[in-house]
Amino acid sequence: LEIPALDLNVKIYQGTDSKTLAKGVGHFEDTSIWNGNVCLAAHNRGANSYFGQIHTLDIGDKIILTTKLGKRTYAVTSVNKISEMENSLLSPTAENCITLFTCVRNQSAYRWAVRAVEVP
Repeated sequence: LEIPALDLNVKIYQGTDSKTLAKGVGHFEDTSIWNGNVCLAAHNRGANSYFGQIHTLDIGDKIILTTKLGKRTYAVTSVNKISEMENSLLSPTAENCITLFTCVRNQSAYRWAVRAVEVP
């Protein structure tokens, strides 16, 4: 996963448990890794704060996903603070998009959610 605006380049691992997020970005295993909605999570503080600055992304910033299936570029369409109970952004989508999640610092009831859609 590459986010040029944040100077971020990090590996993606299956799962979103603490052990996985200690290594890199975690993939929500019940979401797609290629077609539709690719959902990822990472820590926002500490030694592995890969998503510590995702809330500063601007609309149009690029996110690049590279997998064994190929490489896709997405453009950020929204950056929102959502309730930790809000799960609708994990739902499958018809369009190819990527959704990034991380905690909101000192606000455990909330998450940052960044959605980006595939661009040609």
